[in-house]
Amino acid sequence: MNVLIDNFSVYGEGFLGTVELTVYASILALVLGFLMASFRVAPVASLRTFGTVWVTVLRNTPLTLLFFAVLLGLPRFGIVLPFQLFAVLALGCYTSAFICEALRSGINTVPRGQGEAARSLGMTFRQTLSTVVLPQAFRTVIPPIGSTLIALAKNSAIAGAFSVIELLGTYKVLSERGYNIIWTFVWIAVGYLIITLTISAVFNVLEKRYGVAR
Repeated sequence: MNVLIDNFSVYGEGFLGTVELTVYASILALVLGFLMASFRVAPVASLRTFGTVWVTVLRNTPLTLLFFAVLLGLPRFGIVLPFQLFAVLALGCYTSAFICEALRSGINTVPRGQGEAARSLGMTFRQTLSTVVLPQAFRTVIPPIGSTLIALAKNSAIAGAFSVIELLGTYKVLSERGYNIIWTFVWIAVGYLIITLTISAVFNVLEKRYGVAR
């Protein structure tokens, strides 16, 4: 307990850093995931190809390698941003591939006849997708999306190795101060547990309210 009390500001800064990283990366992942899912079911071949390449590359690339590519590669092209923003980009883009596939599986559960009926009424592909297909698809994929965002929160620990202020990185400071490493990691684990349980609770509420009864 002394580790937490004596270094509450250090833990607090790391905890808030992880929360911010998780929130911003989750927003980016959801936006890109919805966009790529739309591309993957689009009638335009070039969009389907782009979506397929995006998902295939990111799902099969180690997240640590993606962090290296974003944080160390982009500055070579003159793109210089705060490390926190680079971490958001890496986490958000990586997770978007999994969000996309979860949504696509949900889209496949919507009867094809509903899309055909919408188009017969004169609705465009975008209108059909946004008003008929995606709302139903989202209801079926609330649990897997929640699990994916929980994984994102835990994956944010990698950012600490790239000078991003986050929860796991606090162990470096506390180990230098001579604190017991076991208790240091115990309180770090508690911090991650708070974040993941909060995400789980939010998606449990969403599932009870909007999810499909099984």
